[in-house]
Amino acid sequence: MSRTNTKLLQAALRTLRTTRTDSLAEPLTGGIGAIFMLHRVTPDTGEGFAPNRILSLTPEFLEAVVDQVREWGYDIISLDEVPARISEHEGAPPFVCFTFDDGYRDNRDLAYPIFKSRNLPMAVYVPEDFADGKGDLWWLVLESAIRQAASVRCDIDGRTFALATRTDAEKNAAFHKLYWALRAVAEDDARSIVAGLAERAGYDPAGLCRNLVMSWDELREFAADPLVTIGAHTTGHYALAKLPIERARREMAGSIARIESELDRPCRHFSYPYGNDAAAGQREFDLARELGMLTAVTTRKGLIHASHATQLTALPRVSLNGDYQEIGFVRTLLSGLPFALIDAARQASSIGTFRRRA
Repeated sequence: MSRTNTKLLQAALRTLRTTRTDSLAEPLTGGIGAIFMLHRVTPDTGEGFAPNRILSLTPEFLEAVVDQVREWGYDIISLDEVPARISEHEGAPPFVCFTFDDGYRDNRDLAYPIFKSRNLPMAVYVPEDFADGKGDLWWLVLESAIRQAASVRCDIDGRTFALATRTDAEKNAAFHKLYWALRAVAEDDARSIVAGLAERAGYDPAGLCRNLVMSWDELREFAADPLVTIGAHTTGHYALAKLPIERARREMAGSIARIESELDRPCRHFSYPYGNDAAAGQREFDLARELGMLTAVTTRKGLIHASHATQLTALPRVSLNGDYQEIGFVRTLLSGLPFALIDAARQASSIGTFRRRA
């Protein structure tokens, strides 16, 4: 997302909060709970070029969110408790779960102490290749390649990109253009293109995954605490809906089996990489159910409602985004109003498209 769009959305969220529109709407738009989506927890470096900062919260903000949601009357529960809380929500307080994708070491070092000190649960979804130290964190590789280059050039789906990357502004613009172009093509092709950019920039990503992500030995020690749930996140972190069904099934089943083997316990929870409509759909939701998952989460934006009792392998999440580190934003998101407005806009757009075609 561009910085301009980010600022516009920040302004919209602040308006909903300061006018208390979110509080007034909450009886109509609120849910029975929410599943928070996080990735990394790192100190703020203040860098001008940090396009992946949206994937990171500061420890201070995470701690503030944990304490504030409890003050607002939410129970912080484990993923194992979610199905029962959905089906037995009458009279119960609202709940939240904290889930972290990818298994970054900072989840253990900086997030876990916050939850441990309060005796609260957290969940981490781990791709098999990442824990093996050979995962392709291509979005981070892209950032590092652009950081080291004065210009970048590549072909994506028949389109040539030749971009200056001397200043932070140019680097941010280049990352934005390349990232979304890469997300639109086959992922194996995207990863190959990013590898070529890194090579030309003189950046070697070989040790990146091993340096950032917990190993199996570390995960075993981490998961020994009953407060910690480890879920599956595929083998290689691919957008499953773009894969043939047998490869998608292998990605899912292989990662589930590996976690069960390495940690010597059942794996009941799954997270779809990327998790939007283009990355996970009904086929993947059915596969998760067939593979015995108690829950599976997407990145589709929204709260948990009673209707999700029959959609436990297609659960939405609320992103705790590094560009939105204000407690007021969290409160507005938990009101459900932003998601209701997004849904209304989508429906209006669909109706408009139908009428034009008719």
